[in-house]
Amino acid sequence: MSRDVSARPDLAVPLGRSLLLRLLAVAVLVSVCSIAATAWVVVRTTAVAIRQEQGKALADDTKTYDALVGYAAQHRNWDGVGPTVAELGRATGHRIVLREGNRTLADSAPLPGHPYVPPPRPTAVVDPLSVDPQLLPAAAGEGGIDPRVVGPYRLSDAESARLRETAQGVVECLRTTGAAAHVVVGAGGRPTVRTPDGQPVGTRCEAAALNGPMPSEQKALDALDGLVDSCLARRGLSGVNVLLDGSWQALPARSRTSAAPAPHKDVRDCVESGRVEQLRPYVAPAAQLYVSSPGGRTASTFLDLSARNKLRIAWGAALVLLVTVTVTALAGVRLVRPLRRLTLAAQRMEAGDSSARVEVTGRDEIARLSAAFNAMSLRREQLESARKAMVSDVAHELRTPLSNIRGWLEAVEDGLVPPDEKLVASVLEEAMLLHHVIDDLRDLAAADAGELRLTTEPLKVADILAQAAQGHRPRAEAAGVRLVVSADPELTVTADPVRLRQAVGNLLSNAVRHTPSGGSVLLKAAGDLPVPGRAGRAAAAAAAGVRIEVSDTGSGIAPEDLPHVFDRFWRAEKSRSRQTGGSGLGLSIVRKLIEAHGGTVEARSTPGAGSAFVLRLPRRPLPPW
Repeated sequence: MSRDVSARPDLAVPLGRSLLLRLLAVAVLVSVCSIAATAWVVVRTTAVAIRQEQGKALADDTKTYDALVGYAAQHRNWDGVGPTVAELGRATGHRIVLREGNRTLADSAPLPGHPYVPPPRPTAVVDPLSVDPQLLPAAAGEGGIDPRVVGPYRLSDAESARLRETAQGVVECLRTTGAAAHVVVGAGGRPTVRTPDGQPVGTRCEAAALNGPMPSEQKALDALDGLVDSCLARRGLSGVNVLLDGSWQALPARSRTSAAPAPHKDVRDCVESGRVEQLRPYVAPAAQLYVSSPGGRTASTFLDLSARNKLRIAWGAALVLLVTVTVTALAGVRLVRPLRRLTLAAQRMEAGDSSARVEVTGRDEIARLSAAFNAMSLRREQLESARKAMVSDVAHELRTPLSNIRGWLEAVEDGLVPPDEKLVASVLEEAMLLHHVIDDLRDLAAADAGELRLTTEPLKVADILAQAAQGHRPRAEAAGVRLVVSADPELTVTADPVRLRQAVGNLLSNAVRHTPSGGSVLLKAAGDLPVPGRAGRAAAAAAAGVRIEVSDTGSGIAPEDLPHVFDRFWRAEKSRSRQTGGSGLGLSIVRKLIEAHGGTVEARSTPGAGSAFVLRLPRRPLPPW
């Protein structure tokens, strides 16, 4: 009888070891550490975040400035700049205003009835001939002139096409030497050959031929030389030749005037002023750029460490801590409750109650654990029942022959029975029966342990059936039972001959034993369809199986008993009178042997008409799962 463990004092968990209390302590510790770390990070990174936000604003301003400088470099006035300013305002989320003197050229977010009042200082001055290097360092060319300003240096279509053809030839030449390059066309239509990293290719493959000025460019250079020479002459210096890339060369000796050579600084100043004077008619005039928030105020960051924000952080930390503890407590209670039920059930099982079960609720991991526990408990109960039944059956099966042997030997010892041949034969029969039971139990134990070894080889099924029938024919004839064999002589199977004969022999022995005198037992074999339940796995090996059937005209098996015929020690005769002999293990061994070959076995029976046992085997044995 099982003990009641529901009130055992050892089930009470000390408070210090309570799982729920541990979960709460861990949650509080983690929350406090997380909040402290978060607060420290917020304090330490506020300045960085402000700088990042300012950097983003600067990036937006740079984008706006670059777009407007590019527009001014390609237009002579600001007449059509309105759509560009509106698009920039939508992209950056700022209000963008462009003014020239006291006149507003464009406004991305005008306020009806409220003329724009500019702040004292503009965000930047948009002048493509004087680019701000802090806002646009990459676009600031020689002398602060934006490279997109072309002016009179723009090539004609014919000149540009001719240079592109030359540049393409340079690219093809470089490819023959194993170097990669591509053509880049500048704002004025002049192509250049660049390597994949954007560097010029130098003088290879006559690339220098692309650097010479075209007629239209030479005309513009001549005009620039005149402006530069006039500037130098006003300083009492000799003139220079300005090149296409902005550099210059001193005039040949025969062309020089009596003036002194020009110093580098003076030449640079004159070249820059000359280029500005030459390009000014081709670009829009300088304008003031104002960038602000949509309402007209300067945008500012919300990240600051004011007293209000500090109080907000403290309240947020307290709320996070409260929510964390509450959620952890609820989760801990839901976690601990089923664990306690599992503990009680496990202790009941330990106390001997094999029917201990737990309630399964939900579909989480603990629910799966509870279901697994119930399955384990059920399986343990079944195994315990099977163990008790098996011990009882084994004891009964071994007791009968041992009792007979002991009785005969005691009778001989007491002089009641003479030790003649009849006695020896009777004792030997009981010993053989005992040996047969032990062999059957050994085979079943080997099969259960997965140690049943098969030595397979190609076999003719007709030969196996003939050998099995030959071994049981004397007993069948003695019982008045006709034994018939029907098999295709060409039908083959790969199997262990000893084990296959043992399986067929067990079925024959069972059929002859349960068939009355005058009846018949039919043993036949034929080709079969794929083995049931193994479709999709080694389908080619199991596509054509072998079907072996042992049928009799005996008394048959009742429908309620048919599912148990392969159970160990099961007999239709519950009286254990052994009138039909056998240990009750034969059919269990048949099932194990056939399953070891990758096949199946099934039983059909009609009470009063007979029974049929069907073995299905693959032509080739399938490997284990």
